[in-house]
Amino acid sequence: TSTVSATAKHFPGHGDTATDSHTGLPIIDHDKATWEKVDAPPFRAAIAAGTDVIMTAHIVFPKIDSSGDPSTLSHTVLTGMLRNELGYRGMVITDSLKMDGVRQKYPDAEIPVRALEAGADMLLMPMHLELAVNSVLDAVRSGRISEQRIDESVNRILTVKFNRGVLFHPLVDPSAVTRTVGTHGNKVTAQQITDASITVLRNDDRILPVSHSPNSVLITGWGDDTMTALTGSMTARGIKATALHTGDAPSASTNAGAVAAAMNSDLVVVLTNGAVGDSGQRDLVRQLGATGKPVIAVCVGRPYDPASVPEAKTWIDTYSSTPVSMESLTKVIFGEVGPHGKLPVSIPDPADPSTDAYPFGAGITW
Repeated sequence: TSTVSATAKHFPGHGDTATDSHTGLPIIDHDKATWEKVDAPPFRAAIAAGTDVIMTAHIVFPKIDSSGDPSTLSHTVLTGMLRNELGYRGMVITDSLKMDGVRQKYPDAEIPVRALEAGADMLLMPMHLELAVNSVLDAVRSGRISEQRIDESVNRILTVKFNRGVLFHPLVDPSAVTRTVGTHGNKVTAQQITDASITVLRNDDRILPVSHSPNSVLITGWGDDTMTALTGSMTARGIKATALHTGDAPSASTNAGAVAAAMNSDLVVVLTNGAVGDSGQRDLVRQLGATGKPVIAVCVGRPYDPASVPEAKTWIDTYSSTPVSMESLTKVIFGEVGPHGKLPVSIPDPADPSTDAYPFGAGITW
C-alpha cells in the first residue's frame, strides 16, 4: 500500500554464498563484469521501480573492493557503485550491526562511523546503541564526518517518512495492534500460505504421505521451539510424538543419543537449519538414515540443506521454523494436504557447484 515501504536487499548481492553473515563473513569471488550480469539486475529493477530503501550486505567482494571491508562499510560499494553507478538516490539502511559478518575487522565503536562514511543513512541494530550514538557524535565533533553528510542522510530518511505519511500521523495507538495484527483472518491467511509452500524435494522410499498413525514419532535435530510446535501439531492429532533437541552444532555423543532414541521409534523426523555449514547436523541426518527406520529430513531455514546430505532419502523444505509452518508440515506428512511448493532458487551440488542438485522450480507433488 501507499503507507508501506519496500526494501531491496542485500546490496550488492547475497545470492552466491553458502556462508551465513549472521555467523561469518561471506566472500564472493565475482569480478565487476560478473556482478553486472548476475547481481546488479534486481537492484537496477528495484531502483527503476522506485524502491524506498536498499539494505546493505555484510559480504566481501575482493575483486571489486580490495580493502577486505564488508560492503556495509565500503565506500566503493555504497557510494561508488550504488549511488554513482546505479544512480540510487533513496535511503540506504545497513543490515544488523550485531551480525558477526560486520564485526570481524573493526571494533564496535568504529563500525557505525565507517558505515556512514561508506554511504549508509540508517544504522540497524548497532551492538551497543549508546556507544554507536556517541561514536557518531565524536566523529562529527572532530570533523571526521561533516554535519552536511549527516543532513544528507536525515533528508533521505525524512523523505521516506513523508512519502509514506508517517510525518502526518506520527503517533500510533498501541491498543490498535491487537485489533489489526494476529487476527483470525491473519492466521487463516498465514496457514494458507504455508500450506501451499511446503516443498518435497525427495521421497525416494515413498514414505510420504504417512498413511497410518505411527505408535511413536521421534522429532529431533535443530530448534527447541520449532520442535515444540511440531510435537504439538502431531499430539493434537492423537499421535505420540517425542522431541529430542540436539542443537545447532550437535556433538558425536549428542547424535548417538538421538540415534538410540530413533531405534525405539516408528518414524523419525529430523529438523535442520544451516546444515550446509555444520558437520554435526549433517552427520545426524546420515546416522539416523542408517538406522533403517523411516526418516524424514526437514530443512526449516534457508532451503540449501538438502544438497548437503544427498544420502537422505526424504527431504522437505519448509522455508520457516514458525508454528504455522510446522502445522503445514504435519499436514503434508500425514496426507491432509498435498505438497504444492516449488523451489524459488536453484541449489548447487556441493560436489560440483557448476551443476544443480535441485534446480529452480523443483518440487514433488501429489
